[in-house]
Amino acid sequence: MTTSLKAKAVRDVLVAAALLLAGAAPAQAAARHHAPDEWLYLTVARGDATAGAARDASAGAARDALLLCDPPQGHARAAEACADLAAVDGDIGALPARNTPCPMVYAPVTVRARGQWHGRPIDYTHTFANSCVLQARTGTVFALDDD
Repeated sequence: MTTSLKAKAVRDVLVAAALLLAGAAPAQAAARHHAPDEWLYLTVARGDATAGAARDASAGAARDALLLCDPPQGHARAAEACADLAAVDGDIGALPARNTPCPMVYAPVTVRARGQWHGRPIDYTHTFANSCVLQARTGTVFALDDD
Protein backbone atom coordinates (compact mmCIF):
# COMPACT_ATOMS: atom_id res chain seq x y z
CA MET A 1 0.00 0.00 0.00
CA THR A 2 1.54 3.26 -1.00
CA THR A 3 1.78 6.25 1.30
CA SER A 4 -0.78 8.19 -0.75
CA LEU A 5 -3.27 5.30 -0.53
CA LYS A 6 -2.72 5.04 3.23
CA ALA A 7 -3.18 8.78 3.64
CA LYS A 8 -6.38 8.66 1.58
CA ALA A 9 -7.72 5.72 3.60
CA VAL A 10 -6.99 7.48 6.91
CA ARG A 11 -8.51 10.71 5.60
CA ASP A 12 -11.66 8.90 4.40
CA VAL A 13 -12.07 7.20 7.79
CA LEU A 14 -11.65 10.47 9.67
CA VAL A 15 -13.98 12.42 7.36
CA ALA A 16 -16.67 9.75 7.58
CA ALA A 17 -16.39 9.64 11.37
CA ALA A 18 -16.58 13.43 11.63
CA LEU A 19 -19.66 13.54 9.41
CA LEU A 20 -21.38 10.82 11.38
CA LEU A 21 -20.58 12.45 14.71
CA ALA A 22 -21.77 15.85 13.49
CA GLY A 23 -24.97 14.37 12.08
CA ALA A 24 -24.35 16.28 8.87
CA ALA A 25 -24.26 13.28 6.56
CA PRO A 26 -27.48 12.45 4.77
CA ALA A 27 -28.75 8.94 5.42
CA GLN A 28 -27.85 7.86 1.91
CA ALA A 29 -24.25 9.10 2.20
CA ALA A 30 -23.90 7.54 5.65
CA ALA A 31 -24.94 4.18 4.24
CA ARG A 32 -22.27 4.35 1.53
CA HIS A 33 -19.45 5.84 3.61
CA HIS A 34 -19.82 4.47 7.13
CA ALA A 35 -16.89 4.76 9.48
CA PRO A 36 -15.40 1.32 10.17
CA ASP A 37 -15.98 0.00 13.67
CA GLU A 38 -12.68 -1.91 13.89
CA TRP A 39 -9.54 -0.25 12.55
CA LEU A 40 -5.98 0.25 13.74
CA TYR A 41 -3.13 2.34 12.40
CA LEU A 42 -0.09 0.12 13.07
CA THR A 43 3.55 1.23 13.27
CA VAL A 44 6.67 -0.93 13.70
CA ALA A 45 10.00 0.88 14.31
CA ARG A 46 13.45 -0.45 15.11
CA GLY A 47 14.80 0.74 18.46
CA ASP A 48 13.59 1.46 21.95
CA ALA A 49 10.78 4.01 22.35
CA THR A 50 12.81 5.85 24.98
CA ALA A 51 15.89 5.86 22.72
CA GLY A 52 14.27 7.42 19.71
CA ALA A 53 12.10 4.88 17.89
CA ALA A 54 9.40 7.55 17.65
CA ARG A 55 11.94 9.90 16.07
CA ASP A 56 12.98 7.12 13.65
CA ALA A 57 9.31 6.56 12.76
CA SER A 58 8.91 10.21 11.80
CA ALA A 59 12.11 10.01 9.74
CA GLY A 60 10.64 7.20 7.62
CA ALA A 61 12.55 4.27 9.20
CA ALA A 62 9.29 2.67 10.36
CA ARG A 63 6.82 0.42 8.60
CA ASP A 64 3.15 1.21 8.97
CA ALA A 65 -0.27 0.07 7.80
CA LEU A 66 -3.91 0.85 8.28
CA LEU A 67 -5.58 -2.41 9.36
CA LEU A 68 -9.29 -2.54 8.58
CA CYS A 69 -11.30 -5.55 9.70
CA ASP A 70 -14.57 -5.21 7.77
CA PRO A 71 -13.45 -6.58 5.33
CA PRO A 72 -9.93 -7.47 6.48
CA GLN A 73 -7.29 -5.45 4.64
CA GLY A 74 -4.20 -3.40 5.33
CA HIS A 75 -1.30 -5.83 5.30
CA ALA A 76 -0.36 -9.28 4.03
CA ARG A 77 -1.98 -11.15 6.94
CA ALA A 78 -4.91 -8.86 7.66
CA ALA A 79 -7.53 -11.62 7.95
CA GLU A 80 -5.44 -13.49 10.53
CA ALA A 81 -4.68 -10.26 12.43
CA CYS A 82 -8.37 -9.36 12.58
CA ALA A 83 -9.22 -12.86 13.81
CA ASP A 84 -6.51 -12.63 16.50
CA LEU A 85 -7.86 -9.25 17.62
CA ALA A 86 -11.47 -10.46 17.59
CA ALA A 87 -10.49 -13.32 19.93
CA VAL A 88 -9.31 -10.80 22.57
CA ASP A 89 -11.90 -8.08 21.80
CA GLY A 90 -9.21 -5.76 20.45
CA ASP A 91 -6.98 -5.91 23.54
CA ILE A 92 -3.50 -6.37 22.04
CA GLY A 93 -1.95 -6.88 25.48
CA ALA A 94 -4.25 -9.88 26.03
CA LEU A 95 -3.10 -11.77 22.94
CA PRO A 96 -1.87 -15.20 24.06
CA ALA A 97 1.89 -15.65 23.87
CA ARG A 98 3.04 -18.33 21.48
CA ASN A 99 5.56 -20.87 22.68
CA THR A 100 8.35 -19.81 20.33
CA PRO A 101 12.07 -20.06 21.10
CA CYS A 102 13.66 -16.67 20.49
CA PRO A 103 17.34 -15.70 20.56
CA MET A 104 18.56 -13.69 23.52
CA VAL A 105 19.70 -10.81 21.33
CA TYR A 106 18.73 -7.27 22.21
CA ALA A 107 17.58 -5.62 18.98
CA PRO A 108 14.57 -3.65 20.23
CA VAL A 109 11.45 -3.12 18.15
CA THR A 110 8.80 -0.62 19.20
CA VAL A 111 5.23 -1.00 18.00
CA ARG A 112 2.21 1.25 18.25
CA ALA A 113 -1.45 0.69 17.42
CA ARG A 114 -3.92 3.58 17.40
CA GLY A 115 -7.55 3.34 16.38
CA GLN A 116 -10.75 1.82 17.66
CA TRP A 117 -12.35 -1.52 18.33
CA HIS A 118 -16.14 -1.66 18.65
CA GLY A 119 -16.16 2.08 19.26
CA ARG A 120 -13.54 1.85 22.03
CA PRO A 121 -10.35 3.85 21.47
CA ILE A 122 -7.15 1.81 21.22
CA ASP A 123 -3.70 3.26 21.90
CA TYR A 124 -1.11 0.55 22.47
CA THR A 125 2.66 1.09 22.52
CA HIS A 126 5.25 -1.48 23.54
CA THR A 127 8.95 -2.16 22.99
CA PHE A 128 9.94 -5.80 22.51
CA ALA A 129 13.49 -7.17 22.91
CA ASN A 130 13.60 -8.26 19.27
CA SER A 131 11.33 -9.08 16.32
CA CYS A 132 11.04 -12.75 17.34
CA VAL A 133 9.63 -11.77 20.75
CA LEU A 134 7.32 -9.28 19.00
CA GLN A 135 5.91 -12.04 16.80
CA ALA A 136 5.61 -14.48 19.71
CA ARG A 137 3.64 -11.94 21.77
CA THR A 138 1.47 -10.29 19.09
CA GLY A 139 1.14 -12.94 16.40
CA THR A 140 0.08 -11.51 13.07
CA VAL A 141 -1.14 -8.11 14.27
CA PHE A 142 2.17 -6.34 13.55
CA ALA A 143 3.23 -8.69 10.69
CA LEU A 144 3.41 -5.87 8.16
CA ASP A 145 5.92 -7.50 5.82
CA ASP A 146 5.08 -10.09 3.20
CA ASP A 147 7.54 -12.62 4.66
